[in-house]
Amino acid sequence: MARRLRPGLRGAIWCVAALTAVALAASFIWDWRTPERPVLGPPPAGLPARIESVAGDGHRDVRDGARSEARFDDPFGIAVAADGTAFVADGGASNRIRRVWPDGRVDTFAGSLEGLEDGRGADARFHTPSGLALDAGGALYVADTGNHAIRRSAPDGTVTTLAGTGEAGFVDGPAAQARFHAPTGVAVDATGRVYVADGFNDRIRVIEAGAVRTLAGDGRPGFVDGVGMQARFDTPSGLALADDGALWIADTGNHAIRRIAPDGMTTTLALHGDEPDAAPASPVAIAIDAQQRLYVGELAQGRVLQLEADGRARVLTGRDMAQRLARPAGLAFDRFGRLWVADAAAYRVHRITRVRRAGAKQNLANATVGPAPDAALPDTRGRWPLAPQDGWHEVVGTLGEVRGNFRGESRSHLHAGFDVRGDVGSPVLAIADAKVASPYAASGFGDQAEHLAIDDLAYMHMRVGRTPRGQVLDPRFQLIAGDDGRPMRVRIPRGTHIRAGDAIGTINAQAHVHLILGPSGYQRNAVTLGFRNFVDTIAPRIDDLALLDALDMPMTSREDGRVILPRDGGGLQIIVEAWDQVDGNLPRRRLGLHTLGWQLLAADGRPMPGFEVPRFTIDFDRMPPHRDAVRVAYSADSGITVHGASRTRFRYAVNNLVRDGHLEAMLWDPADLPVGDYLLRATVRDSSGNSATRELPIRLY
Repeated sequence: MARRLRPGLRGAIWCVAALTAVALAASFIWDWRTPERPVLGPPPAGLPARIESVAGDGHRDVRDGARSEARFDDPFGIAVAADGTAFVADGGASNRIRRVWPDGRVDTFAGSLEGLEDGRGADARFHTPSGLALDAGGALYVADTGNHAIRRSAPDGTVTTLAGTGEAGFVDGPAAQARFHAPTGVAVDATGRVYVADGFNDRIRVIEAGAVRTLAGDGRPGFVDGVGMQARFDTPSGLALADDGALWIADTGNHAIRRIAPDGMTTTLALHGDEPDAAPASPVAIAIDAQQRLYVGELAQGRVLQLEADGRARVLTGRDMAQRLARPAGLAFDRFGRLWVADAAAYRVHRITRVRRAGAKQNLANATVGPAPDAALPDTRGRWPLAPQDGWHEVVGTLGEVRGNFRGESRSHLHAGFDVRGDVGSPVLAIADAKVASPYAASGFGDQAEHLAIDDLAYMHMRVGRTPRGQVLDPRFQLIAGDDGRPMRVRIPRGTHIRAGDAIGTINAQAHVHLILGPSGYQRNAVTLGFRNFVDTIAPRIDDLALLDALDMPMTSREDGRVILPRDGGGLQIIVEAWDQVDGNLPRRRLGLHTLGWQLLAADGRPMPGFEVPRFTIDFDRMPPHRDAVRVAYSADSGITVHGASRTRFRYAVNNLVRDGHLEAMLWDPADLPVGDYLLRATVRDSSGNSATRELPIRLY
């Protein structure tokens, strides 16, 4: 017979059960926040990682609130306190230091309007804050880039200016009289000594005992190892201190990782390993884990790299779209070894953690990365990048077109922007009010692809900040001379304001402006900006619809006007040769298509099952981020050798998938279809919605 429990014992059991349930629920919540049990951080070399979402939904804004509601404008630097609270330097229109609490809540720690004001909380003002660092006492140090100053916030949010006058320049000496030029990175050691990556002075500076001195760099951009001021850097950005007292630098312009030993010797980390593509490209952020491994965030390729102290380099995240970030500008570790990432161009904060051992219960899916697909566009009000900005200009290139190179390869890459024809030497005009977000915004000096990135927009094929004779347009642009006295660089600092209509350069020999909308890997079709008086009422033209086998051999045998296909002949390629025009363009000007697909019909024109609507396999609403996308979207006989050399052939392989960031090479295999006659129909559309179709009769036997 079952025994009955005494009331007191029964109550105690219910109490324990209730407490257990509460504890389990709390542990589930606490696990995201700051778990008491150790959580494995970034993986040892070579092991996989996953990306977790911390805050931000990919939309640009300045909004406090719960992690799913909070928004950032330019989350650049990041630092994590011992209690799990993260601080984010939010530049752009925010000019604030944001705080992410352990429960995911986001609020404003300090800052409000743009300016240089000391004070507590919202009374303080910053101008494009960038790098952050915490000292042992919980004080926060800020590289206040636009103010050319280093700021310090006490744990209660009281902000003071540690060094810098607010004016750009170079002066060592008493902190209140010292000058910096666009400082981007900051680090602090156990003694309270503060290190500064003084970007446009190309120096590493030190603040201690109320004074500023130069640790390394001679003030001229270059790539030289050596002691102290014998060394040269090119726009150093991120800083991280190792346990041995060495200072590691993300040397952005040199695409290198540099190290300053305690004795002042600067050296360059020599990289090697099984991943030759793991060398950093424009490194901007750097962090060190407990095992003294280096982690590097890149400006343009959306990757976080993992570097061993001996130089072995691996790609930690970013090889595929599931993990491709937009601009991982800030990196920091928490006490559990998790790597926090401020993804500036995606307006998100993430964490990178290791995938646990096989069989362990875990969420293997990566968080959503990149800016939201429907993020607000820049407010261009339909302006063109050439005068008159409210007039009409000829469009000579659209996103997704096949492009060749100067080495004779006709399918070298996909065109990433929107081309507007202009006379060589004509001023290039900004089309929106914006602030320079990148610490390395102008690049390619003297090259045909010279360009300037201003927030969400980049302008290419121009002399950045210069007249046709090479003179600087205005003081916002800094013309740098080399050792031979000849101009070698143009710079414009992060935080610089650009107004719509401002001249930002002049057209070079390419005779057009190439507009890019969005960060690398997430470029959007700039035609969506809605240029004034841009009209496209002309339907695309399809010149050919053909079938090739897997080896690119055309299927040419015909019977009764139908292409004959053996059902057991293997997979086929469906090739559509098509092009577009827009109103007002020269008749010879051929533009690429926006959307393409195909459909299988019965001989009487009825859609076959599964083909009730066309399968749109290629879509250039956004730029495919994969290097091989051009060879998947286009057949081998597409393209041109160099720009303007001959007529472009757009031969699209619509059997393949190239859309929404996905890329997949596929063949159409008719083996499951009954013997008989069919129609293969191609459908193409331009960005204005004009469409065209073409049919190819086929016979299966």
